Amino acid sequence: MPQVTGNIELYEKRFGLLAIERGYITSDDLIRAIKVQVEEDVANKSHRLIGEILLDMNCLTVTQIQEILDNVFKK
Repeated sequence: MPQVTGNIELYEKRFGLLAIERGYITSDDLIRAIKVQVEEDVANKSHRLIGEILLDMNCLTVTQIQEILDNVFKK
């Protein structure tokens, strides 16, 4: 998996929007994932990326995540 460099918040926004644009998830799925992320952060749990949360929620597959990441990090 590519290294995430730069602004992680920008990466996560782009990841979620790309997942919606590709029809992989709905805006409601993304909102639920963001809520999980915030709740875990507030509880001082390990920070998880949106893609990982959406995978655990069975909203995305590993293949879909890789396709989105390939798009985000294309050169």
